[in-house]
Amino acid sequence: MTPTSSEPRRWWQTRWFVLAAALVATVPLLWPTIPPLVDLPGHMGRYRVQLAIATYPELAGWYDFHWQLIGNLGIDLLVIPLAKLVGLELAVKLIVLCIPALTVAGLLGIAREVHGRIPATALFALPLAYSYPFQFGFVNFALSMGIALNLFALWLRLARTGHLRLRAALFVPLSCLLWVCHTFGWGVLGVLGFSAEMFRQHDLRKDGRSGHWLESWLRAGLNCLPLAPPLVLMALWRSGEHVTGQTLDWFDWNKKYWWVSMILRDRWRVFDVVSAGLLFLILFMGWRDKRLEYSRSLGLSALFLLAVFILLPRVVFGSAYADMRLAPFMVAVAVIAVRPRPWLPARSIARFAALGLAFYGVRLAATTWSYALYAASYDRVLTALDHLPVHARVVSFVGRHCYDDWAYTRLEHIPALLLERKLAYTNDQWSMAGAQLLTTRYTAADGYAHDPSQIVTDLYCRGEWWRPVRMALADFPRDAFDYVWMLNPPPYEPGMVSGLTPVWRSGRDVLFRVDDRTQPKRITSADYGVFPRGLYPRRKGVSSAR
Repeated sequence: MTPTSSEPRRWWQTRWFVLAAALVATVPLLWPTIPPLVDLPGHMGRYRVQLAIATYPELAGWYDFHWQLIGNLGIDLLVIPLAKLVGLELAVKLIVLCIPALTVAGLLGIAREVHGRIPATALFALPLAYSYPFQFGFVNFALSMGIALNLFALWLRLARTGHLRLRAALFVPLSCLLWVCHTFGWGVLGVLGFSAEMFRQHDLRKDGRSGHWLESWLRAGLNCLPLAPPLVLMALWRSGEHVTGQTLDWFDWNKKYWWVSMILRDRWRVFDVVSAGLLFLILFMGWRDKRLEYSRSLGLSALFLLAVFILLPRVVFGSAYADMRLAPFMVAVAVIAVRPRPWLPARSIARFAALGLAFYGVRLAATTWSYALYAASYDRVLTALDHLPVHARVVSFVGRHCYDDWAYTRLEHIPALLLERKLAYTNDQWSMAGAQLLTTRYTAADGYAHDPSQIVTDLYCRGEWWRPVRMALADFPRDAFDYVWMLNPPPYEPGMVSGLTPVWRSGRDVLFRVDDRTQPKRITSADYGVFPRGLYPRRKGVSSAR
């Protein structure tokens, strides 16, 4: 049941509120020069290569970069014109700023189309604009999801106003552009569009113009054909000769549980888990509390996303965390499906809105503070760049534990800023043909050419490709590198850095110049012996390896 047009709009239902909520979503990202998202510096290194590889032959000697049509090009394409106007770093920041704003606007737009007016409870979903996949730096994915939410709102609006032919004409090119931004956003738009269309077709039976559920499914499928053209693009992409990447790790219930519990993961574990718990409380209240109810249409869309989340493996075409990426958006759609019942007093409804707005404000304030702390750590370690020449060859080692720290340093790909700012070689770029446009070709680096060779640990971590720090320091080919950058390293013996001269130091972080290229005795996993299981740290959650 939706409100009539004669009812006055409340403050959270106005266009001004939607605009303000979207703009306020950008606040945590305003201060940091580099948005402190885990993978983003690595992507920025790739953007620099694509912009500069034709000018600097050193880059062409280290990296292969070839343009091709793949479903993962959102920011890669947008930075080309924007970087010419404002520079690469500001261009990336401006684009990333838009992602939370698009997400907030899309969620509120969908809620308005489904309920007729934005329900007070929809405000609880807004903190998911800073969900864990965004914090992880899956920026092309996050951009595509923000766009997909807004396109779904448009899809609903055109159906509501009876412009079905216009919708079909618009969504053929729009779905292709969304696929180019990132395949995941297009897939989610397809799931949401089909579920909404199926429900709309089913409701047409009330007017005697439709049949049973089977006919509703068939009609929905036909009306969703404008969303199907990217299937051709997908087939062409995946049939490429050099495309690699497996699909694996199905039905890992333990990981899926963790993904759901970490939908708002940032820095403070208790705060983040309690915040996620509040969202699940809203979902529970929508089911059991007589004051709230679910929209049948949007509730069905949330169930469709739940089914996809259950069926998705962890790795799709070599891209990790496929199911994790969907978890917060599945919850967000479920939350905006909840609404106060029409008979609830206006004061009670306003109380829900006030609580939702307070929740949004508290989460934004915490994220702003968290990002300021991460930005300070970025600024501190990046002073090392003042001690590096242009085109240096740098091997970086970033420390972490075998278990998954809730709030880790977010330095795993900060070495890529050497590539972005100094046109230096760094060993943290991803190299998987067909998944991205860049692959490494610096054979002299041997096993230290690309991600995850930059990650080092104190112990040998079972099931991971990370090296213990002692092994990495002894094993990296000294002839291939000019500098060694240690960031938050585990403890190591001073003798492991003999022949390396420190040129910058900040706390435990240090930049060494390679002066002695004599290769030490190499250390392998066999040198660590066979450890009893109890000597390994207990895994708290899941690995964050790409």
